[in-house]
Amino acid sequence: METLSQSSDVLFILLGAIMVLAMHAGFAFLEVGTVRRKNQVNALVKILADFAVSTIAYFFIGYYLAYGIHFFQGAGELAAKNGYELVKFFFLLTFAAAIPAIISGGIAERARFVPQIMATFLLVALVYPLFEGIAWNKRFGLQDSLVQHFAYPFHDFAGSVVVHAVGGWIALGAVLLLGPRRGRYHRDGGMAAHPPSSIPFLALGAWILTVGWFGFNVMSAQTLASVSGLVALNSLMAMAGGTLAALVMGRNDPGFAYNGPLAGLVAVCAGSDIMHPIGALAVGAVAGTLFVFMFTLTQNRWKIDDVLGVWPLHGICGAWGGLAAGLFGQTALGGTGNVSLMSQLIGTVLGIVIALVGGLGVYGLLRWLTGLRLDPEQEFDGADLTIHKISASPEKEAGF
Repeated sequence: METLSQSSDVLFILLGAIMVLAMHAGFAFLEVGTVRRKNQVNALVKILADFAVSTIAYFFIGYYLAYGIHFFQGAGELAAKNGYELVKFFFLLTFAAAIPAIISGGIAERARFVPQIMATFLLVALVYPLFEGIAWNKRFGLQDSLVQHFAYPFHDFAGSVVVHAVGGWIALGAVLLLGPRRGRYHRDGGMAAHPPSSIPFLALGAWILTVGWFGFNVMSAQTLASVSGLVALNSLMAMAGGTLAALVMGRNDPGFAYNGPLAGLVAVCAGSDIMHPIGALAVGAVAGTLFVFMFTLTQNRWKIDDVLGVWPLHGICGAWGGLAAGLFGQTALGGTGNVSLMSQLIGTVLGIVIALVGGLGVYGLLRWLTGLRLDPEQEFDGADLTIHKISASPEKEAGF
């Protein structure tokens, strides 16, 4: 029978899992508000289906790959276990499921539904847990080697690199393999503008993500005894820094303004437990600036059609967060110390390499086997046939 302390930890991490689960509604509405109106239903169904497939992939394969834990016992044996271990799986699943939710925004408006679901399974079962196990469970000896050479391991408290950079760099590979939306870029060098279809939906998504992020960050402590108010304050400061920087750099554009807090929160995840609040403010401000600059550069100069800017937001700002923990975690900059910039650099680069190679491998394989893009007519309509089948019956549409 669980002690009161264990029961409190179960409730604590369960609430964290529920808050991060709610963030997936934020991913959905952020995408719905950004894509064109004809693609909104596709976006909503895709996020929900991705989460369900992620659950299966992580339960049967991914969690074991990362932590060596499985649930292939009788229900009585599972019930007799410490409920904390069972709820911890739920909490970490919500992180794993963020990977396809991140990718979804980058490949929106031209990716086929079924191949994306297949990619979700492979990524959550194999690619994400590989680096998760290295960073958070000391798999394959990297962390021990970093301690031996640089005194401290790679530090990523809540997933700037493990979740966000990995998701963003996988998305970059998928976006490059898919190519731009039809008509997005012209042969004469011009480009067709696709403004957000609904600023209110975009803002709603950003707000849901922002609120849920305090569960994402604070409850990454995973026990009540380890919870830190510093993480909450640093998350708040980074959010503010990212918002203001994106507002200024984006010249009051609402799309940039509402992605600004997300950029700051992505970047502060790694070092939110070791930075000074002023350092977190600076980290968030740099992230907001990076997002606006890199989003504009990728869309306008490099012609990379990353619809929601998930590579700049998650890939670039997540990598910045990994490095920022090694900088602003130093006592000389007001941090708590016990962190190595060299370890942060090596861990961040490794996460990027695994993500980019994994993303190109998975999406390259699927492009070869099944194809990734919608047919021209389906892309024009805004969804493939799988999504078109989800509609009211003729009788209901007629009001019967």
